[in-house]
Formats: sequence, C-alpha cells, structure tokens
Amino acid sequence: MSSLDQPIFWAPEVLPTVIAVGPSRAIAAGNGLSLAHLSTGEIRQAADGWHVVLRVREVEHRLWLRQPPVIGETYAAEMSFDEDFDIRANAARRLWRTLRGRAAGPALYALSPQRRRRLSMALRALDARVEGNSYRGIAVVLFGGKSIPERAWKTHDLRNRTIRLVQTGFALMRGGYRGLLHRPERKKRKSG
Repeated sequence: MSSLDQPIFWAPEVLPTVIAVGPSRAIAAGNGLSLAHLSTGEIRQAADGWHVVLRVREVEHRLWLRQPPVIGETYAAEMSFDEDFDIRANAARRLWRTLRGRAAGPALYALSPQRRRRLSMALRALDARVEGNSYRGIAVVLFGGKSIPERAWKTHDLRNRTIRLVQTGFALMRGGYRGLLHRPERKKRKSG
C-alpha cells in the first residue's frame, strides 16, 4: 500500500473531529457503536490509546479509545465542554447520521474551494522553492508563461503573489498546518 493510501491517525487534542468513544452504559441494545468489524488497517495502538479510522458510506470518521476495543461492546461518544465542543459534536452527529443510513451532512468549518486552491498552490510553490526554483520559474508553472511579462517582473503583481505563496508554504511546513485543523479565528471588530 502506498504511503498516500494509508490512513492517518490523529490525536483528539490535535484534530477536534476525532471522536473520543468509550463503552456505553445506558444505551439500549443496537443503539451504540460496534467496532467488531474493524480490520487491522483501520485501527492502531498508540501510547495514548487506540486510534480508529472508520469508513461508513464513503465518509471517513476518526475515533479514539482509551482502552482496546472489545468485541460485543457498544460505544458512545465522550465529549468535554471545551472550546472545540461544537466541532466534536458535529463530528459525532455526522457519524451518527451515517450509521443510521443517512447523509453525513456538511463538515463544520470546511475549507472553501478558494482556500483549498490557495493552499494547494502554496504547497506546490514551497516544493518548487525547496528544489531551488526561482520565483519567476515558480510563477510560470503556477500561472502560465503567458501571464509573466518579459520585463517589469520585479514590480509585477504575480511576483508578489508567488512570494506570498512560498511564504505561506513555509509557514504551513513549520507547523502552521495545525491551524487548519481547528476552527478559524474570527477577527475582532473594533468598537468605536
């Protein structure tokens, strides 16, 4: 299996859409989550517990358990009332809906197509810069050769955009990608 095809396991404190689950106590038979059908590629043991990537109706859900899963046990979501509660609750709701045969519904705080495109371009620009390409060479690949002027490159808007994309790529590489895993921060309005 290619490294691109392997599941990625995230800790719940890093990715708020990871649902912490534990044995259910007061749930009627058939209403909890069963993990009896998991394959070894969907579950991993780590120092902090057990991580599960569960694929239901073409939607990937991520779970975390403190203890190893028990065959025959049913599980329920465990959520703390922290700053990411709404993200966790939405992830649990999406899982619940897919287990009931319904559409998962939209992810909370999903990246817009424009933001995805910009981040993709930033990573491509970063890769090219790390390989030693010039800003001009990167711009030719990203925006097309016809968009790049023969002269006046130093003051052209695409040069500035290319530099910003490379800077964004480096920021992502240095840990900025973690900001994408949480709710976007809202800018505070100035009162006055």
